Amino acid sequence: MAIDNDLHLPEQEDLLSQIRFDSEHGKIWFNEQRMLMIHSSVMGLLRKELVETLGVERARGFLIRFGYHSGWKDAELVRKVRPNAPPHEAFFVGPQLHNIKGMVRVEPVELDFDVDSGKFHGVFDWFDSYEAEVHLHDFGVSDHPICWTLIGYASGYTTYYMGRRIIFKETQCAAAGADHCRIEGRPLEEWDNHAELERYLMPDPIAEELFALRSELSELRENFVNLDQDDALLINSVGRSGAFRNVCNLIRRASTSRVTVLLQGETGVGKEVVARGLHESSERADKPFVAVNCACIPPELIEAELFGVEKGAYTGATQSREGKFERANHGTIFLDEVVELPPRAQAALLRVLQESEFERVGDTRTRRIDVRVVAAANEDLEEAVSKGKFRADLFYRLNVYPVHIPPLRDRTEDIPLLINHFLNKYNNLYHKRTLGVSDRALNSLLNYKWPGNIRELENMIERGVILTDNNHTIDMESFFPSLSEPSHPLNVINKSGKLACDKGALGTTVAGDSNLPAQLLQEGFSLEGLEQKLIREAMAQSSGNISAAARRLGMTRPQLAYRIKKFEES
Repeated sequence: MAIDNDLHLPEQEDLLSQIRFDSEHGKIWFNEQRMLMIHSSVMGLLRKELVETLGVERARGFLIRFGYHSGWKDAELVRKVRPNAPPHEAFFVGPQLHNIKGMVRVEPVELDFDVDSGKFHGVFDWFDSYEAEVHLHDFGVSDHPICWTLIGYASGYTTYYMGRRIIFKETQCAAAGADHCRIEGRPLEEWDNHAELERYLMPDPIAEELFALRSELSELRENFVNLDQDDALLINSVGRSGAFRNVCNLIRRASTSRVTVLLQGETGVGKEVVARGLHESSERADKPFVAVNCACIPPELIEAELFGVEKGAYTGATQSREGKFERANHGTIFLDEVVELPPRAQAALLRVLQESEFERVGDTRTRRIDVRVVAAANEDLEEAVSKGKFRADLFYRLNVYPVHIPPLRDRTEDIPLLINHFLNKYNNLYHKRTLGVSDRALNSLLNYKWPGNIRELENMIERGVILTDNNHTIDMESFFPSLSEPSHPLNVINKSGKLACDKGALGTTVAGDSNLPAQLLQEGFSLEGLEQKLIREAMAQSSGNISAAARRLGMTRPQLAYRIKKFEES
């Protein structure tokens, strides 16, 4: 498609509606990405220092790459803010964001592109470039174009949008004496000096080596200072919080003995991971690790499963077979949900712990065994003893070395590490390449109360990876698909980006009224009807201005326009 010189950029209310200032929490949001507002003169100081310390060529490459990644990030938002726009209006998100962010005023001169074929040619005029201004202030008139971050932005944005490498060059620059700046963009291979242009987008090998050496030095220092703590880290576990390190330290100390360990904590905190870590860090690491969920085995079969059975012990026992304890001999057995053991099995377990011996079901021969027992429960065993559900003597025998595993809400500093761990896992599993989580999604994940703990977080990350396209960040809708819709009448995402829900579903707190769900779900309630009323009220309060109404509802203008059209057609 070709764009005439007299064609203007589209209205930008849909982009402006995505900007939200959360001064209470010190954040600025554009859609789900956290933004910063800084002085252009401060950017000028950074730019000047880079030029004076790295030299012009290295500073140029650094700033082009800086701009490139910024443009790439903004290009991810196109389908969210203009999902149904014609191709040229969708593309103009980038130039308009350049305007809105105060970087430069953009006016299109020529534009001809086709995403399917990869054809692209664009010419744009730039007015009032911040980069030209700061360069003139710091260095005076230049003998070559210097809007490096802006060129990088245009290249990164267009490359992402087109799905192929598109490079812009500055053909005239206000810092070099021109009336205004002008840029031209083409596919990389169509430029005569494409090798030189591509070089600026590649990491600087010397700078990369310096950063790598500095990182390695920092890691060595940390390992030296925190040698004991690092030794305590559990195999296949993730975390650096004080609560996590305390668990690691207890497990490290237990691993040097054969003491029975009792793991207690809420569901999903990772008790089996801790049990495996204890086994792998002990002298039994090369011997079997056997995990048993006592709640999954019928009470009448639990003794046979744990201790084995002799041929003819009962109908159907056509051959002798060993139980879980025998399979774990010289290794570790992990008994999860141990509180679910029936009385006879509790008595047999007590005998194993006290005498290191047992009998198979239907057998009279006593067998010796050497096995470490790690038990786990997500309910209070002491309370189970008081209710007569669990033997007191067995509890005291298991409680020799108790370890409490904290819930995820008490170790929130570990959440970013866990997110990255699970992202790597499921990106590899599903052959995807997602670009992490959006800033707003991360903010919500950090403030969520995690009733399902690490297991819930892992499941949520897996769902996010599945629902997110390659080279996109995972947003709120992918993590909380039923709760993040802005027009949802029970929307639990408050203005600060936090989930008001504490229980993983609708919870008990919505819009500050704990009785609201009960009031809404009365006879005759209509979800669609309530949505229409909310939209009509927002339109009325905004005097019919769709963009203003969309901002009140926390949605984009196209999203609101679509719903209004749907209501009018119904």
